[in-house]
Formats: sequence, C-alpha cells, structure tokens
Amino acid sequence: MTEDTFRRIALSMPEAVESEHMGHPDFRVKGKTFATLFARGEEIRGMVKLKPAQQRRLVKSRPDAFEPVNGAWGRQGCTQVCLDAVDKRTLHEAMVLAWRHAAPK
Repeated sequence: MTEDTFRRIALSMPEAVESEHMGHPDFRVKGKTFATLFARGEEIRGMVKLKPAQQRRLVKSRPDAFEPVNGAWGRQGCTQVCLDAVDKRTLHEAMVLAWRHAAPK
C-alpha cells in the first residue's frame, strides 16, 4: 500500500476533502477528520478514526496492519494503519467505517 493509494481511497468517500493538520495530510467530511497520513520515524503510516468496538475487531483480525494509537486518542478509536501490511480491500472497509463515523447523519 502506498501513500497515494491511501489518499485515493480516502478521497473516494463521498464529499471527502484533503486538508492539513499539524503538518500532515488529513481527510475530512463536512469538516470532521476521518483519516490522516503521518510519519512514524522513517515510516509513513495512516490513521483511521473508528468506534472503539470497530477498532477492537480490526486489531484482533489484522494485528499486522492495525494498532490503536497510544493514549487517550487510541482508547477513543484512533487506529494506526501499517501501509506495508494492509491490502486495498481491508483498508477500503476500514475507511468506510471511519467515514461513516465522521459523516453527518
């Protein structure tokens, strides 16, 4: 998985736009962030904002590709995505969950 593929999947969500927060790209719907790209050392990672139960399911099923962000953000559902380990279908499914969590009802 590349940064460009992550970006394309994020921007394929309805009304998604790319913005920037604290020097890294984020992806929003109606002003609410549902995904970001960031550097973790030399590695580029993604992040999707999920509900905690969704996060637990993804981390349990694909611990190589998903892990909670450290601290309170992680306990609230922010989930790191290892781009080297995730496939397009799995990322798309996670992105849809994140987008639905952020999108207006």
